[in-house]
Amino acid sequence: METNDQPLIDAILAGDPQSFSFLVDRYKDLVFTLALRMLKHREEAEEVSQDTFIKVFRSLNKFKGESKFSTWIYKITYHTCLDRLKKNKREQHVFALDEYNDNQVETIDNALDMMEKKERKQAIQECLQLLPSNDIALLTLFYFEGLSLEEIAKIVDLTANNVKVKLFRSRKKLTGILRDKLEPEIIENYERNGR
Repeated sequence: METNDQPLIDAILAGDPQSFSFLVDRYKDLVFTLALRMLKHREEAEEVSQDTFIKVFRSLNKFKGESKFSTWIYKITYHTCLDRLKKNKREQHVFALDEYNDNQVETIDNALDMMEKKERKQAIQECLQLLPSNDIALLTLFYFEGLSLEEIAKIVDLTANNVKVKLFRSRKKLTGILRDKLEPEIIENYERNGR
């Protein structure tokens, strides 16, 4: 459900800063979620969220409505996170892209299906945190926030086709991490069921 932010934007630009608090309330969870997943540190995500909204406020007059307002905020958040990562020069975990056949992916899917919903979500969240920040951002925007390839392309300054390729690679990395995490559970379940 897309909200109409234009009346609030118009009010802010007309000199009503109180309306900005409504925009912050509307988007603070989305901004914080993306920042937390990319930066992997709560305090830094809070700081980046604040920085993002300061940038949004200062450059609100530059928003021309060529994309959804939420896409514009995501773009500012994404780039603010990248700036923070560069500043901190954090080492990113890099995993080799192994080739997975359909049977391996199917086995992982079956193992996930056997897990309780809460455990599955927790396992995915833990594995997601092992990915580089750019991969986390793409997976978050596409799968958790439900943005289209075109919207993500605007946020990360790539073409939709490049986003599609990068999403595919990010999913493969995540599949590898999930496989490594879930293989012991598959074996344990296999032994428990006496098969």
